[in-house]
Amino acid sequence: MGSLPHLLADPSSQKPTQLVDPIKLKNLFKSQQKYLNTFFDKLDHSQTHVFTQTLLDSTGTIFITGVGKSGFVSKNISQTLVSLGIKSQFLSPVDALHGDIGILTDKDVLVMFSKSGNTEELVKLVPCARAKGAFLISVTSVEGNALMGLCDLNVHLPLERELCPFDLAPTTSTAIQMVFGCTVAIALMDAKNLTKEGYAANHPAGRIGKSLIFKVKDVMKKQGELPLCKEGDLIMDQLVELTSKGCGCLLVVDDDYHLIGTFTDGDLRRTLKASKEGIFKLTVGQMCNRNPRSIGADRMAVEAMQKMEAPPSPVQFLPVMDEQNMVIGIVTLHGLVSAGL
Repeated sequence: MGSLPHLLADPSSQKPTQLVDPIKLKNLFKSQQKYLNTFFDKLDHSQTHVFTQTLLDSTGTIFITGVGKSGFVSKNISQTLVSLGIKSQFLSPVDALHGDIGILTDKDVLVMFSKSGNTEELVKLVPCARAKGAFLISVTSVEGNALMGLCDLNVHLPLERELCPFDLAPTTSTAIQMVFGCTVAIALMDAKNLTKEGYAANHPAGRIGKSLIFKVKDVMKKQGELPLCKEGDLIMDQLVELTSKGCGCLLVVDDDYHLIGTFTDGDLRRTLKASKEGIFKLTVGQMCNRNPRSIGADRMAVEAMQKMEAPPSPVQFLPVMDEQNMVIGIVTLHGLVSAGL
């Protein structure tokens, strides 16, 4: 016979329900805000300026290192710099002492993040990095630490205390390290006059990048894929063309491929409902929209999306035209979405 442990268990042995006290939670956020404000109020901006200018003037790679939580922050800051087009790399202090320090040169800057400034792995790394000729910078929060006396430059990040009730877990110190690093990164971005287009070029797979890089000609269907017909063609003779090209429409053109109008599957349904058997005698030209929206091939793909969604009613496609009003392609909403826009 099967047992029923969940029914027979001693109630006194069950784990008590754990609840988050909303008042304590609110107070924790207030405390963290207070500690962060201490950082902002006491930060030495002259130190920060020298630090930022040093990074800007570097002709080599900006290596950033740290241990534990500071190591995770260092990786994030380095990746942010790379995304802005700045040469940077995270250097593991442990791996550096076992061969990876060979990547350092006398043109590089090595930034070491450490709350205490006494992290053993970083202190051991200093003479090795100095032997390679790199410029050494410590970013610390405890005054009078070992790294301060060993590096070429030190930046002090003021820290009142950790949010942790024991003042041990790095909860506030890592937050200010991240704020400091990311703010410096944006200062470098500004100093280098990085444009939105330049930023997008570093993020080609992201939506931001695609919206600023992709043009209509990059995502449109071209000749051979276009659902074309003439205005004198009977509607019923063009059903295969209407449904087989995956555009949900026909582009009505003359003999020189100038656009006359468009005829959609919605137009087909409305015509069938209104004309019934009479649809067999109607031509596409009689029922097409002779004033459709269109777009040029060199316009941005995101502009095509905006044009499709514009009032008075959204559309699912745009004919793509050249300067002579000749049809050279079609861009569809499905195509834009598939491209990640």
